Formats: sequence, structure tokens, C-alpha cells
Amino acid sequence: MAAKPRLPEAGTEEQVAARAAQLDARHGGRTPRAIVEFAALDEFAGGVAAVSSFGADSAVLLHMIAQVDRATPVIFLDTGKHFGETLDYRDALAADLGLTDIRIVTPEEAALDRADPDGTLHLRDTDACCALRKVEPMARSIEPFRAWFTGRKRFQAATRVALPVFEAVGMRIRVNPLARWTTADLADYMRLHKLRENPLVAYGYLSIGCFPCTQPVKPGQDARSGRWAGQAKTECGIHLSGLDRSLGSQLF
Repeated sequence: MAAKPRLPEAGTEEQVAARAAQLDARHGGRTPRAIVEFAALDEFAGGVAAVSSFGADSAVLLHMIAQVDRATPVIFLDTGKHFGETLDYRDALAADLGLTDIRIVTPEEAALDRADPDGTLHLRDTDACCALRKVEPMARSIEPFRAWFTGRKRFQAATRVALPVFEAVGMRIRVNPLARWTTADLADYMRLHKLRENPLVAYGYLSIGCFPCTQPVKPGQDARSGRWAGQAKTECGIHLSGLDRSLGSQLF
């Protein structure tokens, strides 16, 4: 019987931040696979999930997780605006890897009815659309867990160049096992393990989000340049420091 996820341990945000810094200093230099194993089977055993977009290189981290524990919960935020190819890829890759606990989280219907009844909020206010379709569902999905894995890497954007492996988000810890990996590392791993690739990569989509706000990447640009192209926006909000403040709050 699977262990019941444990809520964050008693303490303060400062103590959680100190623990994250300690973990990063002690374990951040290990291989990604070793980091996954340590986090899933030791430090956060029974209380960690993975959040995956099933995007351009999601297969790498998910393969490592499957090798350690195929029953690790994998959370997918179904915004209602994904490419059809991504949804098909999610199901195919999960089957390839034998992942047994894919949790599909959607925006609250009442909130959609209030804030985006015609589905065009992204045309008027991308931040509000992301808050509605991604940030609130994300906060709700990670609430039962002490920690969660992401597939973020330092090379992806200027906003991520100092990304730690272990970082505190309020009373929880976010784990980025691939933070130090390069595009070559990812490509080598994909080839070595013959992993299925999101079909949109072949068309130049190197960071894949919702279809209205994602474009192919132009030569020479960073991997996330196709997200909200032409805008100052670089993050949807689920990886920003304010995520924990939306836990249990009513955004709309």
C-alpha cells in the first residue's frame, strides 16, 4: 500500500529555507538520477510528487523518476489550452515509462465561468489567464506534498541561470534535478534510453506551453523565447516565489 503523503513539517519558512540551502550544498552536485532517488526514497519519502508539462524534454526527468519509483505522483496541469499533440504525448509517454499515478488537474469551472467565460482572457491579460489556468490549479495540486520535482534547467532562460537544485517555496521544497544539465546532456540521455519525443519539437517548439502563447523558437534564441513572444513576460507564475501564497486562497 502506497504511503500517504505527509504535510509540510512544523516549523517556519526560514527553517524550510535553511533546510533547502543545506540540501543544495550537500546533494546539489550529485547526478540527477541520484538526486531523484535521494528525494523520493529518503528525504521526502511518501511526500513528493513531480509536476510535468510533458513538453520538449520532459521524458528525461520522467524516465529517471520511473526508474526510481513508477508510483510517484505525476501532476499535469490541463489548462484547456494545450496542443492536442501534447495531450497525446502525455498518454503515450506515461505508458512507455509505466508511470502509474498521473494526476490531471484542471482549473475550477466556477472560476472559468467568472473570469474567462469565452476562453479569450489570454488575449486581454496573459498574467490573469496563467493565474486562473495554471497557478491556482498548481497550488491546489501540490498542497498535500512536502516537495515536488520540476524539469527546469539553468540554460533555459536568463531568469534561471542561478537555479539551485533544492529551493524553498514557502513551507515546501522544490527539487530541480536537471538544473545543471545542458542541451547536450539531455539529447545524449534521450538517445541512450530511446525516449519518445514530443512531436512538436520537430517543428521548432523547444519550450511547449499553451497553444495561444507558444511559438517555434528562432535560430540563436534561448529555449523559452517562443513563450509569450514579444512580451516582457517570461514565466507563467507556477515557478515564481508567490506560488505558496495562493495555497488555499481564492484567486477569482
